[in-house]
Amino acid sequence: MTMLTDLKGVGEKTAALFMKLHIQTAEDLLHYYPVAYDICEPCENIQEADEGKTAAVFGTLCREPELKRVRNFTVVTSYIRDSLNGVMKVTWFNMPYLKKTLHVGMEFVFRGKIVRKHAEYVMEQPVMYKKEEYEKKISTMQPIYPLTKGVTNNMVRKAVAQAFLLALPEKEYLPDSVRDEYALMNLEEAEQKMHFPIDKEDFIAARRRIVFGEFFSFLTFIRKIHDKKVKIKNHFSFPKEELEERLLKSLPYSLTGAQEKVRKEIVSDMQGEGTMNRLVQGDVGSGKTIVALLAMVLAAENGYQAALMAPTEVLATQHYHNILSMFEEYQIPCSLLLLTGSMTAKQKREAYEKIKEGSVSLVVGTHAVIQEKVEFYNLALVVTDEQHRFGVRQREELASKGVMPHTLVMSATPIPRTLAIMMYGDLDISIIDELPANRLPIKNCVVDTGYRKNAYRFIEKEIKSGRQAYVICPMVEESEGMEAENVMDYTKMLRKELSDDIRIEYLHGKMKPAMKNQIMEEFAANRIQVLVSTTVIEVGVNVPNATVMMVENAERFGLAGLHQLRGRVGRGKYQSYCIFVSGTKKKDSMDRLQILAKSNDGFYIASEDLKTRGPGDIFGIRQSGELGFLVADIFTDAAILKDAGEAVEAYLEKRILYQPGEEERLESYLRESLTFNMITI
Repeated sequence: MTMLTDLKGVGEKTAALFMKLHIQTAEDLLHYYPVAYDICEPCENIQEADEGKTAAVFGTLCREPELKRVRNFTVVTSYIRDSLNGVMKVTWFNMPYLKKTLHVGMEFVFRGKIVRKHAEYVMEQPVMYKKEEYEKKISTMQPIYPLTKGVTNNMVRKAVAQAFLLALPEKEYLPDSVRDEYALMNLEEAEQKMHFPIDKEDFIAARRRIVFGEFFSFLTFIRKIHDKKVKIKNHFSFPKEELEERLLKSLPYSLTGAQEKVRKEIVSDMQGEGTMNRLVQGDVGSGKTIVALLAMVLAAENGYQAALMAPTEVLATQHYHNILSMFEEYQIPCSLLLLTGSMTAKQKREAYEKIKEGSVSLVVGTHAVIQEKVEFYNLALVVTDEQHRFGVRQREELASKGVMPHTLVMSATPIPRTLAIMMYGDLDISIIDELPANRLPIKNCVVDTGYRKNAYRFIEKEIKSGRQAYVICPMVEESEGMEAENVMDYTKMLRKELSDDIRIEYLHGKMKPAMKNQIMEEFAANRIQVLVSTTVIEVGVNVPNATVMMVENAERFGLAGLHQLRGRVGRGKYQSYCIFVSGTKKKDSMDRLQILAKSNDGFYIASEDLKTRGPGDIFGIRQSGELGFLVADIFTDAAILKDAGEAVEAYLEKRILYQPGEEERLESYLRESLTFNMITI
């Protein structure tokens, strides 16, 4: 293991900054993959370039530069003309020397973001290249990393380059015969090319190797769990069903046919001879949670404990309050407890004691429920909500808290059944494919950035009617080299755009849990009217009064992820709307988003997502992040997933030839791999 401080230019202060990115060693840097790449594309004419995107324009300076001083900085401005007589203003900040070095008639490639201001095209802070110099750069790829305050992209690049020289190379864990069969490069080469690819083809080959490896190890792990569980006997008895029936009859609505079918499958499993391991897959708003709660009540009624694990404190707290109010309203005599990481040490100790002595039947919490100090009295049922947010090992750790308890996992990620069978190979699959009858279909539209002002007026109109709105941005803070609306700046801008009497706040995953919970509670109570958020909001949050979802840079998300976000509205009795704002006008991006405008069916969207995603998507930000994979995406990489599944079958059925030590290396990797220890929050 090589410490970060062993790298040149990384002292104690810099190492502390890297720690914020969960990078502790040089070896960690090797797995800190870029989220995107800055790719120098061929030159475009000014009017052909996408507004708001980085572009390269070959042009001639057509006006002598002017120098202005504004407060503490200088501004140099000039104009360029392209080959089609398109004109664009170019501006540089704090580079006063350009006033003397740039002159009319000089030709350069100007590279930067093009925007329209006061009816003219503007490129701020462009980088200038001689034409022949830029042509050599075309198609080269520079890595762009996720950053934190104080850490620049250049710092990470330099540290990664050194790490490859000093860190211990990771041992290859894929059998040689598998790599030969599927034409995969070795692991060390793939990791280097993920960070520093020569070109797109180089990157695609490297990424394919990393993705294949993630899928191969994951599916091997899943198969081993499945083979182990096939023989497990049911240790519990559930003869009493009166309390479950009482809750069912008390509900102000009837279960849909699909919900009732799945409920009966769960009861049949729990009362059967073997231990239940079932996935309940259902579209957003299909009513998975009430089906799971009925199963938990069945466990409690028969003298056992049940635990529900949610991926975020916001969602866990919401589940707790919703269940508590239902129990009080319908007089269901089940004791309930909330356990989260942000509770005080005293609160946790009291919770641990109640769980251990069995004085509480139902426990709702985050991954805090799988900590070592938590001991259950007689845990019979484990429910994990939003399964795609948990690594498989978290599910295993929660299940290990009891004597082989029944396992029920829920997912609103509408994975096509063929992929679901592979990804959840250790589980039986139930699908709730029917929405409650009283739901009004969401009205959708796909627009470009020119529609923003209209969208803001529409949001104001909804708020005046007493409703609320979400605005989703892909990032927390602006990241060097990344072009996307970010939560902090967007909130400031929106406060200027909307009426002063509208309260606007932001929410993102880096905030402390207590602050996130406070913001969500205030939004749920309509003390906040507009919530600007990252995708942290996608998971299960329920505010029926919210009727507008506006997603900025929608082209940067996978369709399935956008559908998850859309599920935050349309949860009440009011008509709801979703506005997908594309940062590009390119036809393929707009056509892909139109799939969402045409349908609210998550399973249809998932299948279309598989068809429309292609290699082009893999150069952008992470799309889905299911199951804690560092790189792999089950939609974009469906074909690689299929290949990896075939290879795993051949490996486990001994249909491939082994070299000495290969099985041991793979087993060691499976035990140590971080892939299955991750929880994405």
